[in-house]
Amino acid sequence: MDLYLKGKTAVVSGASQGMGRAIVKELAMEGVQVLATARNEALLNSLKAEITAAGGVAPLTLIQDFTAPEGPQQIAAAALSGLGHVDILINNAGRSRPLDVAGPEAAWQDSMTLDFDRHRQLTQQLLPHFMERRQGVILNIGSTYELRSVNASAVAKAAVMVWSKQLAGQLGQYGIRVNSLQPGLIDTENIRPFFPGEERRKFAEREIPLGDFGEPQDIANMAVFLVSPRARYITGAVAVVDGGMRHYPF
Repeated sequence: MDLYLKGKTAVVSGASQGMGRAIVKELAMEGVQVLATARNEALLNSLKAEITAAGGVAPLTLIQDFTAPEGPQQIAAAALSGLGHVDILINNAGRSRPLDVAGPEAAWQDSMTLDFDRHRQLTQQLLPHFMERRQGVILNIGSTYELRSVNASAVAKAAVMVWSKQLAGQLGQYGIRVNSLQPGLIDTENIRPFFPGEERRKFAEREIPLGDFGEPQDIANMAVFLVSPRARYITGAVAVVDGGMRHYPF
């Protein structure tokens, strides 16, 4: 299926590994010029090499600490300078942060900064550009809701999803779509430490109807569809990719 993405431009945060890396690769194979930003230069370089070898559009790369106060401004400026214009923004950066029920204040602040504030700020940097052009697509990568213990990242990502719906309600008049993607348990470096040894298999057999964790490519497949013109009538939605793990009925 042609997703009509060839020639589009995109910004992806947290792009060097895991879900972000898979999303950048899939976009590039669809003909999208991506600004891929993360902190790890070696991983960004290897990502660019993999895409080029596979015949995709080589991404622009930006080494940037997303949590730095100037991070969103630097990323937006680099995107507009390097790409000329931005069609797609994918807010992906994040890190799971389990905490005790009375977790330290600094950990909560760090997680809210990374998982909510910087995404909001980067989006706000690019919104005038989208609004002036009367087009654009924003996709926010969230987190599973169905945890049974406190995780500051999941709380922050839930806030992102509420904010996404609010943005969608106000930005439709400008031709801008805003959606969220809620992953389940995906086999990434971020998640593996929490399910050592046989814990992954036992959990998956008990909780996931499809029987195992997902792969980053599963997220990339849905993400690229949602930012494509094929999804032109989808906005304000939360797409779930979790192998059937969720229990709630909506």
